[in-house]
Amino acid sequence: MDRYLEFAGNHTLLVVALVASFFLLVFTELRRKASGILTVSPADAVALINKDALVLDLRSVEAFGRGHIVNARNVPFDELDSRLGKLGDLASRTVVAVCDTGMSSQKAVERLRAAGVEHAYGLKGGMAGWSQDGMPVVTSKKTATARKGKNK
Repeated sequence: MDRYLEFAGNHTLLVVALVASFFLLVFTELRRKASGILTVSPADAVALINKDALVLDLRSVEAFGRGHIVNARNVPFDELDSRLGKLGDLASRTVVAVCDTGMSSQKAVERLRAAGVEHAYGLKGGMAGWSQDGMPVVTSKKTATARKGKNK
């Protein structure tokens, strides 16, 4: 124990920086929890999707066509408010909102929760984080090919 105190005495600036970093981390997490905005990692999103969560892709139609999560519904962020009523009974389902980097999905989660969707989450890192973690992406061409194969 004496060695720790000796280190702290000799390296006051390092110890102060460590303590400040710790309190900043705790403060940030508490503020995030208090605001009700919850994000999930790609792995956690997969677990939610496997439990029948609805994935709302908030990106443009073009970005959605370049690649999206399997069975995701494309609702561009600008159209979210007007299309909330057309999305069925969202209040009883878990919803994972996805955008490019995770920023727009936080705003969408706020709107969804204000509309009564208690289990709304944003994907941490958005599609960039999803792809970075090596998760599968479906393109529109593959989806169209799969539909043609089913119709034969």
